Amino acid sequence: MKLLIQIPCYNEAETLEIALNDLPKKLDGIDEIEYLIVNDGSRDNTEEVARNWGVQHVVNFKQNKGLAKGFMAGLDGCLRNGADIIVNTDADNQYCAADIQKLIQPILDGQADMVIGARPIDQTEHFSFIKKKLQHFGSWVVRKASNTDIPDAPSGFRAFSREAAMRVNVVNDYTYTLETIVQAGREKIALTSVPVRTNAELRPSRLFHSIWGYVKKSMLTILRAYMMYKPLKFFTYLAITPVIIGMVIGFRFLFYRAIGQSGGHVQSLILACTLIIIGFLTFMIGLLADVIAANRKLLQDTQYHARKTEYDAIYMQMKMEKEVVKTYQVVGKKIHQETPAQGELQAEM
Repeated sequence: MKLLIQIPCYNEAETLEIALNDLPKKLDGIDEIEYLIVNDGSRDNTEEVARNWGVQHVVNFKQNKGLAKGFMAGLDGCLRNGADIIVNTDADNQYCAADIQKLIQPILDGQADMVIGARPIDQTEHFSFIKKKLQHFGSWVVRKASNTDIPDAPSGFRAFSREAAMRVNVVNDYTYTLETIVQAGREKIALTSVPVRTNAELRPSRLFHSIWGYVKKSMLTILRAYMMYKPLKFFTYLAITPVIIGMVIGFRFLFYRAIGQSGGHVQSLILACTLIIIGFLTFMIGLLADVIAANRKLLQDTQYHARKTEYDAIYMQMKMEKEVVKTYQVVGKKIHQETPAQGELQAEM
C-alpha cells in the first residue's frame, strides 16, 4: 500500500520545511510513503526547499493557476506515481500531521473512499468570531447541497482512495474543498469525516482577502456545483416563485372580472401572464439542463475509464520495473555467493 502526501504551494519557502518536518515517515497499514508538492508559480525558492528536504515529486506551474488547478494537478501526479491513497494538506502547517493515520484509517478499513479532517473550529484561537460562524454556516449549506453530514466542509485536510481520486473533477478556479464534497455526495462516493487537530497560525490565509469576499465566492461555488449536479431541482425551485405570484395575480383579476369590476385591471392580467411564462421558461431550462447533466455523467464515466486505463498501465509498468530490480538484486547476490565457492574449487584442482 503506497501513500502519497501532496502539498499545494505558492511562495511557501518560509513555512514549507516546518510542514514537511512534521509529516510522518511511517504509518500502520502503509508500506511506502512519498511526498509531492505542487509549485503553483512560486516566485521564491519553494521548489529548492522541497528538493533539499527530499521531496520525491514536484509538479511545476510557470505561473500561478490557483488552488483548484493545483489540487487537480497534484492528484494527477500522485496517481501517475502509483499512489493507492492520497493525502492533501497545507504548506502552512495548519493541520496536525500526526492525525494523518486517523485520516487514512477509514480508507484502510474499507469504510470510505474520501475522508475529510474536521477541525475544532470553535476552539481555534486565530479564527475570529465572524469567521467561526461563517464556517459553520458554509458547512451547513454544503451539507444541504451535497446531502452529506460533513461538519467542516472548507477543510483542506483530506484523504482519497485511488478510486475516488480518479473520479474527482473540479471545474471552478477558486477552491476544490466545497465542490468535491457536493460531487461526492451527489455521485454516491463513500464519504466520511474524522476529527483532527490544528497547529498555531504561521501566516494569514491567502485564499481570500476579506471575509465577505470569501463568503461571496464560496456561495457562488456551492450554487454552481448544486446547479451542475441537480439542475432540474434547482431550476424548478426558481420557476415556482414567479408561477405562484403570477397565479395569485391572475386569480385576483378573475375575481374582479367575476364581480364585474375587471375594468382597469388588465395590467394585472398582463403581469400574471408574464410571470407564468417566465416560470414556465425557467422550468424548460431546467429540463434542458437535466439532459445536459445526463450527458455530463456519461462523459464523466468515459473520463473515469480513460483515466483508469492510463493510470493502471503506468502503475503496472512501475510494478514490473520494481520486480525486475528485485530480480536483479537476488541474482546478483546469488552470483556473489557462488563466485568464492568456484574459486575454492579451482584451487583444489
